[in-house]
Amino acid sequence: MERLHLVSYFFGGAFLTNAVPHFVAGVMGERFQSPFAKPPGQGLSSSTVNVLWGFSNLVIGYALICRIGDFDLRRTSDAIAFGVGILTIGLFSARLFGRFHGGNTPELS
Repeated sequence: MERLHLVSYFFGGAFLTNAVPHFVAGVMGERFQSPFAKPPGQGLSSSTVNVLWGFSNLVIGYALICRIGDFDLRRTSDAIAFGVGILTIGLFSARLFGRFHGGNTPELS
């Protein structure tokens, strides 16, 4: 059962990380990519949709971290699973959204 808890913590970290850009863009009143745009993940959704999507990710992340198993940030295996989930979705998002916001341009020397 411990492995399933670690998988839950991984996805919990991913959902909590995904909540940040959507919720922040939404409360700033900006349009941002979401799965509900056309085409999904490329088109822009309204700020209201992004607040709702960000909040949904927050609720799912909370449930996966706090309601499954006995998550303890001081337990190394729990912290690693959570952190790898954060890092994975963070790098994926940077690559995906960098195409639209100039984040994948080569560094200037």
